[in-house]
Amino acid sequence: MANEEDDPIIQEIDVYLARSLLEKLYLFQYPIRPSSMTYDDVMHLSAKIKPKQQKVELEMAIDTLNPNYCRSKGEQIALNVDGTCTDETNTYSSKLMDKQTFCSTQAASNFSRYAAAIYRKGELHLTPLHGILQLRPSFTYLDKADAKHREREAANEGGDSSQDEAEDDVKQITVRFSRPESEQARKRRVQSYEFLQKRQAEEHWVHLNYYGLRDSRSEHERQYLFSQSHGMAENTELIKSPSEYLMMLMPPSIEEENDKPVAPSNVLSMAQLRTLPLADQIKILMKNVKVMPFANLMSLMGPGIDSTAVLRCIQQVAMLVQGNWVVKSDVLYPKDTSSPHSGVPAEVLCRGRDFVMWKFTQDRWVVRKEVATVTKLCPEDVKDFLEHMSVARINKGWEFLLPYDEDFVKKHPDVVQRQYMLWTGIQAKLEKVYNLLKEHMAPKKHEAQSAHPLVVSGEQRVNMAKAKVKQNYGQLEKDLQKQKAESKPNDASPKMDISNIRIKEEPVSDEEPMDTSAYESMNNGVVNGIHSEASSTDSLNGHLPGGCMDGVAQELKAFVLTTFKKQFVLTLSELKRLFYLHLASLPPGHMFSGISDKMLQDMVLDTGCKQILVPFPPQTAASPDELKVYALWEAGDVYDQHRQVLLEIFSKNYRVRRNVIQNQLSQNLNKQEVDRVLKDCCVSYGGMWYLKGTVQS
Repeated sequence: MANEEDDPIIQEIDVYLARSLLEKLYLFQYPIRPSSMTYDDVMHLSAKIKPKQQKVELEMAIDTLNPNYCRSKGEQIALNVDGTCTDETNTYSSKLMDKQTFCSTQAASNFSRYAAAIYRKGELHLTPLHGILQLRPSFTYLDKADAKHREREAANEGGDSSQDEAEDDVKQITVRFSRPESEQARKRRVQSYEFLQKRQAEEHWVHLNYYGLRDSRSEHERQYLFSQSHGMAENTELIKSPSEYLMMLMPPSIEEENDKPVAPSNVLSMAQLRTLPLADQIKILMKNVKVMPFANLMSLMGPGIDSTAVLRCIQQVAMLVQGNWVVKSDVLYPKDTSSPHSGVPAEVLCRGRDFVMWKFTQDRWVVRKEVATVTKLCPEDVKDFLEHMSVARINKGWEFLLPYDEDFVKKHPDVVQRQYMLWTGIQAKLEKVYNLLKEHMAPKKHEAQSAHPLVVSGEQRVNMAKAKVKQNYGQLEKDLQKQKAESKPNDASPKMDISNIRIKEEPVSDEEPMDTSAYESMNNGVVNGIHSEASSTDSLNGHLPGGCMDGVAQELKAFVLTTFKKQFVLTLSELKRLFYLHLASLPPGHMFSGISDKMLQDMVLDTGCKQILVPFPPQTAASPDELKVYALWEAGDVYDQHRQVLLEIFSKNYRVRRNVIQNQLSQNLNKQEVDRVLKDCCVSYGGMWYLKGTVQS
């Protein structure tokens, strides 16, 4: 109240809303003029506008008699632009640069809150603005001068050439036929910068007449800035409460969804980027940067952004390589796109780029020739992959772009473990697709390689192992006593007590454990930021402590049973790949990470599956895991008996013709039911039928 008394109201002014120039009134912002120049001094020669784009071009005369005007320079510019010829197309008809063009740009994205006001006789009249345009000098005449210069050079070169050189040379051309454009490709083309530029160029200019400040027509138009009716009954917009009036005058900024860029095809400022959802911000940044440390990513996020939320989003669009984040291949190459160099579909490009990323998880160096040999892609595509995440070194190869980020690996071991499992699944897929040999799997040695992980000597390794044993000895002793106490009242056989305690024993069957040698040999035991000691759990030789065994066994059994009810037939290699993907989706520290190859095979047999001894050809190049084929013997449906007959056929034959299968199953099944049984267990290739996963290309 005291402040209101100190600041009394001196005068009340009536405010009117003028509608005569609604959606017609624009505000032009001119460049700064000399203080001595007024609007009367500005001579407008012509004006034109593109209404849809709200783009304006003005031509203003230059005072060539001004002592500050350099006449020789003006003549030189006119000569460069128009040449020596005189015709109607000349930009400067007076052979002198006597005018200048100004082109408009949008000064504000939201101008609905601005109005032009005029005060007269105690009344304030407001007219809403339809646009705010900034006029800036246009230098298109320089482009015209460059074009003239190139034409003169081409003419001179053509005149000096002989008749023999003028003859047309026979050139080989490549004819390409464009494929039908999909709906998604059409939408991307419509949103592209080139298409928008073309549409803007197609709009015709509308020429305008310019009237000076003191012209009678200007005086007449200026009257429309005043409200034509002072009666409050007709100005219903102003019969509002003060808060409603302010809301109308200054509406809240609401950005429509269609104005928000959904992809980084256009340039965004950081302020615009931070208005997008967090997941979109990270996707746009990674798609443009390709490779980024997590610390740099956090520095680009707005204040108050939780690092946990950023970690959750970054894993959706990027993969961890050398402790840094590299954008996923399917983000750069979406579905239904193709290579701009070779036309290869996006699926093949993603597979090739994943191979490059995977090679960098093993080594800091990659050889371009090796990538091209394995992926069978053109050199331009391979070069694009490598330039995304590495830099070329003369006589050495391609080195990963960023140094190993040890800080991130130490701070986020759970994320590193999850990424390791994902890469293990990708590795299994790449091995199957590319038929990778051992030389492709093992990392290469480089004399000048600067591996960031510390080099640990043999003595240091022994000391570290001893310290770890001492640290875990007490806990292992407690677990052992607990197992003995639990097993004694439940089973009188001393044999079971011994079998529950398995400390570092070798596998007792012919099945080999899951092969991780390719990862253990790199970076002194570091696999994509994971130390082999840290990547294992407290399980001993794949056997979990007795207290956890029952829960883990039940969960593992549920996974195996669910998987086989979907697939019916799986090779051990494919089952391991699915298991790795399932393991990557589980929370960090899950006990599944201690499951060995032997335990997984035992659980498959315990769930009612049987191993099918498929007679593979002697010259097969399949791995041992691909030679082990398991099938669900009883699924509990009406087709169990028929699937068993089919599996018996494949236990005697590597591949079978359909008529043989048809003769065996057609006695009790019709054609549709036979197709159902074949779809559950088999695949067709080259006119023959094989069990799933056993086709050798």
